[in-house]
Amino acid sequence: MTTYVLTYHGQPADFPEDPTAVQAIMDAWGSWYGTIGENLVDGGNPFGAHTAIGPDGDIDLPSSLAGYTVVKADSLDDAKEIAKGCPVLAAGSSVQISECLEM
Repeated sequence: MTTYVLTYHGQPADFPEDPTAVQAIMDAWGSWYGTIGENLVDGGNPFGAHTAIGPDGDIDLPSSLAGYTVVKADSLDDAKEIAKGCPVLAAGSSVQISECLEM
């Protein structure tokens, strides 16, 4: 099996303060993780504040990178099928699926 990093792109959603809404979000993620099963390598995390540097120092880089998850799959198409259940899609964000090359 190959390792894939799923990165989430879009504007990070404001996390609700209502405990019921928070639980609904956590339940959606838990359900999705359950469908991945033992192929879930790292559930990942959302991203917060960011900055960027280039060869000459700080650069402006508008970031749409909102979080990540790491999975194992037999192929890129299989990893894409896993990504189709990701809760960020319901919020209008996208998922990029990237193969991790063995070094």
